[in-house]
Amino acid sequence: MFEYNVNRNQLIIREYGRNIQKMIEDTLKEPDYAKRSEKAKAIIRMMALINPEDKDNKNQQESLDYWHKLWDHLFIMSDYQLDVESPFPKPEPKKEDFVFEKPDYNKHKIQYRTYGRNMENIIKAVSDYPERQRDTMGKTLANHLKKLYLTYNRESVDDKLIVDQLNEMSNGRINLPEDFALDSTKDILKNTSTANQNKPLNAKKKSKKKKKKKDKENQANNN
Repeated sequence: MFEYNVNRNQLIIREYGRNIQKMIEDTLKEPDYAKRSEKAKAIIRMMALINPEDKDNKNQQESLDYWHKLWDHLFIMSDYQLDVESPFPKPEPKKEDFVFEKPDYNKHKIQYRTYGRNMENIIKAVSDYPERQRDTMGKTLANHLKKLYLTYNRESVDDKLIVDQLNEMSNGRINLPEDFALDSTKDILKNTSTANQNKPLNAKKKSKKKKKKKDKENQANNN
């Protein structure tokens, strides 16, 4: 079963893509503060891969401003709900529209369309990290790949296939331990179903209105 955009939460900062926002939404569900903070730091590193800057040629203050901006984006995309250990103070909600400078994107062929271009770029970048960081972030990436896979095929999923594809996309550099167990399919589907059920009613009404409007436009064009 496909997960259509009308059934998904609205992207808050579109330039980071849906994969990053889903990771943040999953992190919000983590009850343990320490684990939640570790996941947040891993997401920050992934955000830096999508929106890079030439930090080597900047002074210390500019570098701090860059990381401060990423942490602000993280909190904004969590709707200011994320409670984690952060090197910078949590920003206050603002009423005005948020303006974000679009990063440049690569236009190479996607290896696995199921996971998307951003996820592929993240995996390739993480593969260049030191081994300890690769191991930590690899576990998070594997579980997220499984969740993405299940949006296209809820009937069956082979954990070994997920691990093998992660290894392939990282050019063999992300190797999960043999005793590592991915999140169960039942738990992933349960969390996904609960998230959809908890969507605000007004969001569902808006989606129906948009669909009706689009149907009328298509009917008018056909006439």
